[in-house]
Amino acid sequence: MGAFDTLLWILAVVLVVAGVVSLVRRQILWGIVLIVVGLLVGPFGVSIFT
Repeated sequence: MGAFDTLLWILAVVLVVAGVVSLVRRQILWGIVLIVVGLLVGPFGVSIFT
């Protein structure tokens, strides 16, 4: 796993956590968007960078 993959993994985790926090704060749409983007960016998802 390269440095870029590690960076994508960290970014994906941050996005998903921010999405969950948004859902808890009842910002449903923003939370869903953050979670979906986090799953798309992650190295094990459908990465938009590859």
